[in-house]
Amino acid sequence: MIHTVGPVWNGGSHGEDDLLASCYRRSVALCQQHGRASVAFPAISTGIYRFPADRAAPIAVATIVDALAAAPAVNHVIFCCFSKDSATLHVEALADIGSPCAD
Repeated sequence: MIHTVGPVWNGGSHGEDDLLASCYRRSVALCQQHGRASVAFPAISTGIYRFPADRAAPIAVATIVDALAAAPAVNHVIFCCFSKDSATLHVEALADIGSPCAD
């Protein structure tokens, strides 16, 4: 199991975007390092840490897509969304990058 703790939202001017991206990037790198073929992510930091979900989803999707280029062992990523709104935001972010996996 790989666990990451996302950033607390402090208005967006304290490096939160980069910190969030780092959570996803480092998690994918750890999957690669440990030979894990699949990984599931919740919408990190969008709950109690108040990171705006509409801002977090595109960061999550773009970071994962970029990180996968350096992680050939990882061939299955699930965005495990706990609300319909979160799922919609992730599907939209996938569609924005032209992913055929935007279902």
